Amino acid sequence: MQLQRPESVEAAVAALGDGAVALAGGTELVPLLRDGLAAAETLVWIRDAVPRGVEAGRIGAGATLAELETSETVPQALREACRLAASPQIRAMSTIGGNLLQATRCWYWRLKFPCALHGGDRCHAREGEHREHAILGNGYCASAHPSDPAAALLALGATVVTDRRRFPVAELYRLPSQEDRRLTTLEPGELLLELEVPEPESSTYLKAMDRQRFAFAIVGVAAARFPEGTRIALAGAAPVPWLLDSPDALSASTPLPGTAYKVELAQALVRRALDALA
Repeated sequence: MQLQRPESVEAAVAALGDGAVALAGGTELVPLLRDGLAAAETLVWIRDAVPRGVEAGRIGAGATLAELETSETVPQALREACRLAASPQIRAMSTIGGNLLQATRCWYWRLKFPCALHGGDRCHAREGEHREHAILGNGYCASAHPSDPAAALLALGATVVTDRRRFPVAELYRLPSQEDRRLTTLEPGELLLELEVPEPESSTYLKAMDRQRFAFAIVGVAAARFPEGTRIALAGAAPVPWLLDSPDALSASTPLPGTAYKVELAQALVRRALDALA
């Protein structure tokens, strides 16, 4: 395995491709490589190439979660989501760009079952143990997206800037299908550079976990109030971060037998989040 260290965006983009994989904090990629869930002949160290600054309305993709949780220029929902995302050691290394592109935590996928995402013909969670899985968008794959900051950025209406284009963070994600099993819309070699984050009137992020600290969300709820209305997004509830059309939209959820409890939990967190905004 080779390691390249480009010092500019242009050099980093040129180095990607032909099996090369971008490496920043490594808290996501290194375990995937170790467990054989990802493979790469060349790693491209992008920490010196992508922006890292945190300023009002703009966040470099290389900024760490630890930097975001302490920045006064970052909306409260995103600060709270970063603070609750992981242990202090991981937050000090994990970049916001890498966090948004996390792989699923579904244990069937992690254990290399021939599931739908691995090219199989069924979702093993639907007929197996699935108490941590999805209650929305789970017709093809019932995995639950693990990123807390992704839900916060979705509620905030953030914009993604790559080396090729600029688009709403909602368009970064896609539900997988038999024809296309990808969970993001990034093209091969496309590099996430920055996030543009509007300033809401108020915002918050609430998270239910199996333990009090350093656990993935059973359900996470981000809410942000703007003059034109309030946006609510969920973590841990669908294969992608999920934007609710309204607080009542959870009544249309499609839980599996073992995830029905998540609906009531999400409804309670939505009420608490809206109360906090008020």
